[in-house]
Amino acid sequence: MHSRYTWRTLAREVSLILLALAFLVPLVGLLNVSLKPQDSQTGALAFAFPPTLDNYAQAWSQASLGAALANSFLITSVSVVLIIALASMAAYPLARVTRRWSRYTFYLVIGGLLIPGQLALLPLYATMRDLGLLGSLWSVILINVGQQIPFSVFLYTMFLRELPLDYEEAALLDGCGPLRSFVSVVFPLLRPVTGTVVILNAVGIWNEFFTPLLYLGGSDNTTAPVAIYGFVSQYVSQWPLIFAGLVISVIPILVVYFALQKHIIKGFAGGLKG
Repeated sequence: MHSRYTWRTLAREVSLILLALAFLVPLVGLLNVSLKPQDSQTGALAFAFPPTLDNYAQAWSQASLGAALANSFLITSVSVVLIIALASMAAYPLARVTRRWSRYTFYLVIGGLLIPGQLALLPLYATMRDLGLLGSLWSVILINVGQQIPFSVFLYTMFLRELPLDYEEAALLDGCGPLRSFVSVVFPLLRPVTGTVVILNAVGIWNEFFTPLLYLGGSDNTTAPVAIYGFVSQYVSQWPLIFAGLVISVIPILVVYFALQKHIIKGFAGGLKG
């Protein structure tokens, strides 16, 4: 039996539409300013007429966005792959072993979420300097991996605790060891939560500004957010170029997000059940 369409249903739909419009307004302003001539004096929401793509061409060339996007892609992809490999393999024994040390180790790893990253700025910078990694993409990759491992381990562990043991026990009976069982049987079952880990970490790492600015500043290597920041100065900020650069830089991560968005709810649902 279908529920009737009531005034409460209408009120909820109207509220959701208004909420969606509230989120769309900044996006419309962002796109609109990026299409305006640089000498335009109109407001952000006043439609650009005629629109121009010159800001995109100038932002691409002046900020060297091609190289910056390539660096951002390399940092994000390598970081996410390492996070998935390390977090999933670390979560497997934490979820399957029921001994006391496993529980305490899990709490220790999760405790990393409570430590502010600012506390490690000076030691990490000194370490990267001593290792000769300042200005290298590997410095940002290693820091990103270390920062994101605790939350990723938490997601994988909660999801693994909800998976039945039947397939693993069958693999063990067939002669598979723990590592082979994990790679061939368990990891393919982690696809939903892996999608969640990819989305959350990729978006955060791609948009990260402070870490690349600190460890890559003054070098030829730069990321998209740092390159776009070059249009901001003390006295003049070239907003059309900034917004055009932002639009260009957000397109790759949006493509990844829309490709994997269906896995987000599944991954979180598995984690919340735990």
